[in-house]
Amino acid sequence: MNPRDVADEDPDRLYTVTGGRSRADGHGLDLVTLIVSESAPAAGSQSEHVRILRICRDPTSVVELSSELALPVSVVKILLTDLIDTGRASARHPSSAGDPLPDTEFLRKVLVGLRKL
Repeated sequence: MNPRDVADEDPDRLYTVTGGRSRADGHGLDLVTLIVSESAPAAGSQSEHVRILRICRDPTSVVELSSELALPVSVVKILLTDLIDTGRASARHPSSAGDPLPDTEFLRKVLVGLRKL
């Protein structure tokens, strides 16, 4: 999405789409969090929710959704929070840098095993 698209977007529409909310609370969604649909769109769902659920049949990042929907990331995060809270979608967070790395000796043994193949 380029800045011109966002600037041309009707702020009233964005307000309506998000139900007046300006922040996505909880879930710690970032740009690379993968979103996966857990159910098919329900009748009477908001059109943006339907599109997200269809796109996310395969894991899709938040930034890809933003681009596909031509909506600001902040708006997409709010919509995703709705879907996650109702169980219609799930978030798969990338592993963080704080995760402990495997033991060096174990990695050496794996490497030796692979070389023997």
